[in-house]
Amino acid sequence: MTRLHRGTPRERRPFGPFLVPSFRGAGSRGGRGTSGRARLLVMALVVALVATVMVGRLVQLQIVDGAENARAAADINTRHVVVPAQRGRILAADGTVLVGNGSTTTLTISPQALARDDAPKLLARVASAIGREPQSLMARTKACGTEGAAPSPVCFAGHPFEPVPIASDVDASAANALLERPEAYPGIAVRPAATRTYGSRGDSLAQVAGYLTAATADDTDVATSGSGVPTLLGRTGVEKQYDAVLRGRDGKRSTAIGPDGTAQRQVADVPPVAGQDVVTSIRPAVQDAAAKALADGIAAARERGQKAGSGSVVVLEANSGNVVAMTNQPTYDPSVWNGGVTQAEYDSLLDTRAADPLTNRAMSVAGPPASTFKAFSLFAAAQTGVDPNGSYSCPSSVMIGNRSYSNFESQAHGTIDIPKALEVSCDTVFYRWAYDAWVKAGGVKASTDAPDPYASVAREFGYGARTGVDLPAEASGSIPDRATKRREWEATKAASCRRAKSGYPEIADKDRASYLTQVAKENCTSGYVVRAGDAVNFAIGQGDVAATPMQVATSFAALATNGRVPTPRVAVATARSDGSARTALASPEARALSLDARMYARELEGLKRAVSTGTASEAFRGFDLDAHAVYGKTGTAEVYGKHATAWFASFGGADEDGKRYVVVVRVDEGGEGGRTAAPIARSVWDALVRRSR
Repeated sequence: MTRLHRGTPRERRPFGPFLVPSFRGAGSRGGRGTSGRARLLVMALVVALVATVMVGRLVQLQIVDGAENARAAADINTRHVVVPAQRGRILAADGTVLVGNGSTTTLTISPQALARDDAPKLLARVASAIGREPQSLMARTKACGTEGAAPSPVCFAGHPFEPVPIASDVDASAANALLERPEAYPGIAVRPAATRTYGSRGDSLAQVAGYLTAATADDTDVATSGSGVPTLLGRTGVEKQYDAVLRGRDGKRSTAIGPDGTAQRQVADVPPVAGQDVVTSIRPAVQDAAAKALADGIAAARERGQKAGSGSVVVLEANSGNVVAMTNQPTYDPSVWNGGVTQAEYDSLLDTRAADPLTNRAMSVAGPPASTFKAFSLFAAAQTGVDPNGSYSCPSSVMIGNRSYSNFESQAHGTIDIPKALEVSCDTVFYRWAYDAWVKAGGVKASTDAPDPYASVAREFGYGARTGVDLPAEASGSIPDRATKRREWEATKAASCRRAKSGYPEIADKDRASYLTQVAKENCTSGYVVRAGDAVNFAIGQGDVAATPMQVATSFAALATNGRVPTPRVAVATARSDGSARTALASPEARALSLDARMYARELEGLKRAVSTGTASEAFRGFDLDAHAVYGKTGTAEVYGKHATAWFASFGGADEDGKRYVVVVRVDEGGEGGRTAAPIARSVWDALVRRSR
């Protein structure tokens, strides 16, 4: 018997493409046959395993994942393009189109042409042919938010497969000349582009209507119903507040693309749904009158030497709060967004030195309301025991602590009643009332929660909080009570203490620098204290009191309606573009206040006399006050280092149906309220009266 010795090396013999083990001297022929069959069995098992794996994978691809893979393949070979919906219009109360839709000629460049190395030269030739700068065309090809991109909405915010707009508002003949030479301008095409039209009231309503810009990556919260982010979105005004209504729903066109990248056939088409119109309460005739009066009034103030850098007019229907007119200065032409705003134009719109024409100052900029605020301080005085039928001394000045506080131009009016105090706008009467209330509350030692009827009444009338007007970016103003002052002190204490040590070396005026340093020292140690000066300034709408024209308008609407504070509204309904299916928009109920009846009666008498024989009488000379009674209050807000700001707030009836209206005017650094703001309001009242004839 042959033995297999330990250590005998194993051999490997070829078996087809495989190598199988073998042993030298491994026995008889029968053993060799058995070993061969084993090898064949192993080989069969390996082949079967490989086949099973391959069949399983085919089953997964064809059956399990077949639908998903088919969709993926379709996506790879299908181009989807968003079809923008026609945007709804913005209408006046009488149906006049305030903001409509138009079209302009736009040049585009194909993605293929833009990807070529000579694209800059091509764009330069196009720019030369249409009279534009090459840089402006190139900037439009950059994606919004990237380096070198044009400002929105001019930058490119579309899909990579879409043609890129490179020039808007192009002369039609110049555009056609390019199309006639495709060999010189490859990839250049012409298409109409939707624009917004503004008619003759674009400037006067620019901040109210708002504007559109291209959507960016930050607009991920926009509801698009699966059709992609819309091309343009409302950014301010009605365009933003009611964007979802105006925008409608975009459609989508899907096109099959061949291997060579060319369109083969349209495979799907989801039509767009047009946006709805928004109907506002704006009355064109009153809006026009307000805009003209404001511009003329500012020009007249400047001729008298006032800076008069900006101003606003607000007109409300007193019961409903509907905005009849609202306009601002400075303003701008909103159509600038259509043709492609340049960087210089965009910068000028944001220039705070030019009073920021993009800002709706009527509701977004707050300042001291001055003596218009006395109309509400009267109710606070009544709560502290002031007799509505009493008589009070109106000297030229009064001493509060160690400081003298004076009337305007230091005029004295002797012993007067409350209506007379409003008629002549006596400050010293209000100073005394506010000082007595401050002493009664504890003076400088009063606790944070000590009663403060002046602040409480102001808040009841809506001061210190947003009115809720249906436009974005409303300011809340300021009512500085004890709790507010402590919070502000805690937030600014560190800065005040630093200034107390360093002073104000950068200020050339030594007296001014010394004054500010002294204020910083007081604020560092006891800036939370409500002092006597704070209290008396509060009563006449000065100091840290701040309000917007819209807040003043809603508070005067409450006076016009015996204590009902409305929520102002610009939009009153939506409608289809054909005028059908008009749907009213819900408006919050007015807040009802309980006014002191005796003080209210005396106040109405005083506000009426302020217009007929008082501080606003010159502006209303010749106005038929018997037929159309107007109640009003002038205000002249003093701000250190600036010209005084002119205010006039008023209400009255002008319609045969008994409606009452509110007209509020503010001209920043416009001087006296009776001389600058009241004449502007008079022109608006003239328009309201003409409407009733």
